[in-house]
This record gives sequence, C-alpha cells and structure tokens, in this order.
Amino acid sequence: MTSKYKRFSMLILMSMPLLSVLGEPATAVDMAKDLSELKAASSDSAISINTVWMLLAAMLVFFMQPGFALCEAGFTRPKNTANILMKNFVDFMVGSIAFWLVGFGIMFGANGAGFMGMPNLGDLSFLKRDDGLPIEGFLIFETVFCATSATIVSGAMAERTKFSMYLVYSLFISLIIYPIEGHWSWGGGWLCDSSSDSFMMKTFGTTFHDFAGSAVVHSVGGWIALVGAWFLGPRRGKYGKDGKSRAIPGHSLALAALGVFILWFGWFGFNPGSQLAAFGEENRNAISHVFVTTNISACAGGLATLFVSWMRYGKPSLSLTLNGILAGLVGVTAGCDMVSIGGAFIIGIVCGIVLPFSVEIIDHKFHIDDAVGAASVHGVCGVIGTIMTGLLAVEGGAFYGDGFGFFGAQVFGIIVIDAWAILTSYILFKVLDKIHGLRVPARIEEEGLDVYEHGETAYNN
Repeated sequence: MTSKYKRFSMLILMSMPLLSVLGEPATAVDMAKDLSELKAASSDSAISINTVWMLLAAMLVFFMQPGFALCEAGFTRPKNTANILMKNFVDFMVGSIAFWLVGFGIMFGANGAGFMGMPNLGDLSFLKRDDGLPIEGFLIFETVFCATSATIVSGAMAERTKFSMYLVYSLFISLIIYPIEGHWSWGGGWLCDSSSDSFMMKTFGTTFHDFAGSAVVHSVGGWIALVGAWFLGPRRGKYGKDGKSRAIPGHSLALAALGVFILWFGWFGFNPGSQLAAFGEENRNAISHVFVTTNISACAGGLATLFVSWMRYGKPSLSLTLNGILAGLVGVTAGCDMVSIGGAFIIGIVCGIVLPFSVEIIDHKFHIDDAVGAASVHGVCGVIGTIMTGLLAVEGGAFYGDGFGFFGAQVFGIIVIDAWAILTSYILFKVLDKIHGLRVPARIEEEGLDVYEHGETAYNN
C-alpha cells in the first residue's frame, strides 16, 4: 500500500468516532462535543502526570531525612547516635502535623497584607490552584521542604541539647518561623509580589527569586543552627584553656558518606521537583536542565573543597569534601532553573572554596561549636548561591548585561529572610533557655544522651 493510501486509511479511522451510530455523518454539534471531550481528557492526563511527578519528588525529598540522620550520626560520637536518629524522626513527625494544622495556611494563605497568611487550622479548602494539582498532594510536597529546614538545625546543636527542648523549637520552626518567611517568597507575599505597585517592583523592577530554597529552606535552617549552637556553647573539651579548637572526630565517616550520597540523590527531587510539572516540552526541558545544573554544582563543590583541603592541610579531607558536595547543592538550589550549566559550575566552585574557610572561621575565630558544619554548608552557601543567581541568571543576571536590578532584589531578599531567621530564633532560644534550659547537665553530656535521654543505645556490643 502506498503512503498516499495509508494516509487516506488513517483519515477514515480517525473520523469513525465522529460518525453517528446510524452511519450518518456527524453534525457540527457532535464534532464540537467530541473535540471538547478530547481536550478535557488531554488536560486531565496532563494534571495526572504532573501530580505523579510532584508526589515522586516529594518522596525523594522525604528520603533526604535518613540522609541527614546518617550524615549527622556519622559526624558525631557513638554515645549520641540514638539521640540523633530520634531527632530526625521527631522533627518530621512534629513538623508534618504542625504544618498541616497551621503552617500551611500561614505560608500559602492570604489576608495578611503580604506578611503572612492566615492559619488554616487543618482546613485545606482555603487554597485553590490554577494548575489543577490536588491540594493534598501540594501539602505533602511543601511539608517535606518544611521538615528539611527544621532538621538542618539538629546537626549543629548535636550532643548537648535536651530532647524536650528540641521538640519545642522544632515545633516553632515548622509552625511560625519557616511558614512566614516562606510566605514572603513562595506564598504570594511581599518578596514575590509582581504587581506594578509592589515594593519589590518599584524598588528593583523585579521580584526575589529562590527556585527551590537556597534562602527559604537552607539559609534559614543554617542561621537558626548557628544561633542555637552559639546559645548552647561548645561541647565539653572542644576548646582548651588556651582557646584553641580541638577536633572531636565523628565515629563513622562511612555513615556520613552514605548520608551525603542519599542527600545528593534526594536533591534530584528537591530541585527538579520544584518545577511541579512534567507534562509537555517546556516542563520536560526545564526538569532536565535543573537535573544537570544540580549535579554539576555538587560535583564542582566537592572537587573545589577537596583541592582546597589538600593544599591547606596537606591531605584531601573526606569529611570536608562531603560537606563541599552539600555546599554545591545548597548553592545552586536558588537559581538552578535560571543559570546555565557553566553558571552552576561556577556557583559550585565558589561554594566549595568558601566552605572550608567558613568552617574554620566559625570554629577558630568565633568559637561556635557547630558539630557538623551546618551553618557553613546551609547558611553561608545558601547566601552565596542566592546572591550569585542575581549575577549568573541567563535572563536578568548582571553578568549577562541586564543591570543590577535583579541582583539587588536577591541581595535584599536574602538579607531580610536571614534577619528574620536570626531574630526569631534568638528570641525562641532565649525564652526556652530561661524557662527550662537548652543544654543537658555535664554528666549526661559526658556519658552520652542515648542512655539518659532515651534509655537505650544505638550500638550494643
């Protein structure tokens, strides 16, 4: 059969649904109805595909919880491992309930004049999405992001924090601190208000951009972690009478390395998943681009830290390299959708170079004992990545000849977000310390939190 006749046969087959059951030609009304049904079916399929993609991404981000748990446990001592693991379970359980009941409404609700939404008290009917995604699916996607911000804090404050106080401050992070600043950037608040008369548009000519959370999630968690570690004071034996820092090695770099591999894997849900759609050419291209920029920045960050540690300390440090990989991931998260692959490489390099110096300054100069380097990885590199997005964004970036309006918006946005995190966490930790005390007694710290706080140990020889 020639191609001409093949096309004619296909035309007949495609026209059959439009014929009436009596074999008579379909009317214009019938054809319009069939076309409408076809469009509705196509639209429904697109929404279903996008929903599955969003939920798959949420599962990957949830899997970052064991990544954080293993990373933190590996970087700390075995006598506190059960405590570390317990906290990573608890912040997700507490955070999920708090965010569902109140935080979700504060973050995505309205009527708060751009500062915050109204608490939803478990009612999800307040939110309607134009893209058709189920609200319950969107809730769980945003819940895992909230849990990530809260769990960052536990690593820096590890090995000396009362478990009861960890429950309380995790609750407040998920209930108030994270949802309010999240509303500013992602929930329709003042930093993302693109109306012509908004503050951001009148001041910078554009809005603040944080695609997946370098600022909203990571820098907030990092700066809260730094404030908490400062409030607690250093672990016993960390600083000698001469003021010099003494290393307190973690008990398992194997666990820490596995945790970083898991986090790296989970980041492929964290960043590409923030596209919230997979159907169609535009979305599949966007997701693919974000996958690549995320991976390139991680690799560049890890390699940069590896060579810096090699040159500075004479050996390529595995522990620092692990944090360098995370630094690259954190840095690119804000602009992974806007920067080129080369731009992601530059962001990773810069974050990887800065990371070991940041760890050293916080430890040796400020004498703040951050047990896992969370403030440097998430706080400092979250700031760097957010600001560099304003320079390297292909559209709007200062290095691409588009002026410094977008760069100014990025600098301003990260300043106000981190100022909010520092101020509110200072008040929170100050109140908790006065009411009940944040730190465990010296004897419990020396013998380990596992037995005294939980009545069991992670390892039984």
